[in-house]
Amino acid sequence: MALHAHLIGRQGSRADLNTPVLIVEEEALDRNIAAMAAIAMRHGVGLRPHAKTHKSVDIARRQIAAGAAGVCCAKIGEAEVMAAGGIGGILITSPVAAPRAIERLAALAARTPGLMAVADHPAVVDRIAAALDAAGARLDMLIDIDPGIARTGVASPDKAVELAGAIAAHPALRWRGVQFYCGSQQHIEDYGERRAAIADRTAYLESVIAALADAGHVPDIVTGSGTGTHRIDLELGVFTELQAGSYVFMDKQYLDCDLTGDGTVPFATALGVDARVVSANHSGLVTIDAGFKALSTDGGVAVVRRGAPEAAHFAFMGDEHSALIAPGIGDAMAPGDPVSLTVPHCDPTVNLYGHYHVVSGDTLVAIWPIGARGRSR
Repeated sequence: MALHAHLIGRQGSRADLNTPVLIVEEEALDRNIAAMAAIAMRHGVGLRPHAKTHKSVDIARRQIAAGAAGVCCAKIGEAEVMAAGGIGGILITSPVAAPRAIERLAALAARTPGLMAVADHPAVVDRIAAALDAAGARLDMLIDIDPGIARTGVASPDKAVELAGAIAAHPALRWRGVQFYCGSQQHIEDYGERRAAIADRTAYLESVIAALADAGHVPDIVTGSGTGTHRIDLELGVFTELQAGSYVFMDKQYLDCDLTGDGTVPFATALGVDARVVSANHSGLVTIDAGFKALSTDGGVAVVRRGAPEAAHFAFMGDEHSALIAPGIGDAMAPGDPVSLTVPHCDPTVNLYGHYHVVSGDTLVAIWPIGARGRSR
């Protein structure tokens, strides 16, 4: 932060930032936060956005101020950061199973009213309950349901009923409902194909909910969904709250998807990486200072947003560098020229940086720490 703190508030200071640098465009961020909050409110559904996207107490505060019920966190480490920052309504969306992690979960529950976590195995439920008893704490719990990808979650309606009974047997636990996140469907680019896939999975979710209800376990909370399927899920009407995360920023993966069915892009690009040309010795390409260490590699390649010829396309060239390739680009651009990139996948890109550099137009207005960066345990 010290490197750029003196630039805050100086007109045109974005151009003076050392690169590569992670940029948040404040107005676009706030529009995105308001837009998703309005969509959820209009449908009478809660919003508990996923903080694994931004990993930032500052952004979580803005989401809650706009009406969010709290935030989701992928791991205990993220939840610890959010709780320390005064964020309430936290749901840990990954099962907690390791002995030391269970101890931390119990300790966090003791100091964090309203904390929720998920589970998908009765033996783990028993261990969590024992740790809560030792800590003198209570915890709200959801059943994680496998949507068909065999990653986490109970694998059948019968297993969900069994787990609900296991949770109900422990005074330190309160069963609240179910989590169902269809991650593999979020990035199906065609809206009709994505809707059909989600409709199929939602029918399965309804069968699990029906089995639970028949056994006397009616869920208060049905949580899940994401940026790619939020409109479809709202239309289908099963979820009581949304966990969408990437909408705050948008990235190439989601910009490649038709999120609305008519090609309209409902959220603005609020996140980017600013870089600079460091070499321009060939007519057909220039080299920039952002490589594998500056951008995620799991979502394709970055897109040039500003600063280079429209025909330029991006190619990684290693840890520190990438190429912008287009006819004559080496003659049109020079070392030191700035470029702005739309990131391939926002969540892992954010995890490469320690701070957001928040801009309004061409001016740096704030630097926010990415407090939950690297908190994957």
